[in-house]
Amino acid sequence: MPSLQMQPEITTLEEYEALPEDVRAEIFSGQIYYMSSPSQTHQIISTELTTILNTYVRKRQGNCQVFHAPFDVKLSDNPLTIVQPDLMILCDKNKLDGKRCNGAPDFIIEIISPSNPSDDYIRKLYYYKTYGVREYWIADPIRRLVTVNYFEGNILNVQYDFFSTIKINIYNDFYIDFSEIARILA
Repeated sequence: MPSLQMQPEITTLEEYEALPEDVRAEIFSGQIYYMSSPSQTHQIISTELTTILNTYVRKRQGNCQVFHAPFDVKLSDNPLTIVQPDLMILCDKNKLDGKRCNGAPDFIIEIISPSNPSDDYIRKLYYYKTYGVREYWIADPIRRLVTVNYFEGNILNVQYDFFSTIKINIYNDFYIDFSEIARILA
């Protein structure tokens, strides 16, 4: 007779929403994962990228909006999967309900935290690709690399150093010069 294995507890949307506001957490396939606070370097990169993304998106005067963490993205109801990307661009305002984004954003950037790099390189890569994110960047300040995952057409997975100018593939004319960010971090 096989031994009984303890099943992990499945977190519901109601339980997630009842967490204290100062608790940072994400849910992958019903399992809750707690997150640590971002580092100083993380915040510098996030602030710079938010400014660059927001400036470009505003100039285009289209339907897209920029959001930054903490802002919930519910990728799936069953199994419940809720993430808080560091930065994202969403072009379908019908996915917004006043509390969160329901469905995949068009573009996401995650900034690696030293305590859990596999979350961004493996777990989130899988979920973002599976649930329809069009483009996913991973900025790694320790290794000074940016990994671009573009999931449309010919799937693109390319690494750039922090001194590169990198095209955002969901737009025809949007490039980010990471050397400006690298100079601020120096």
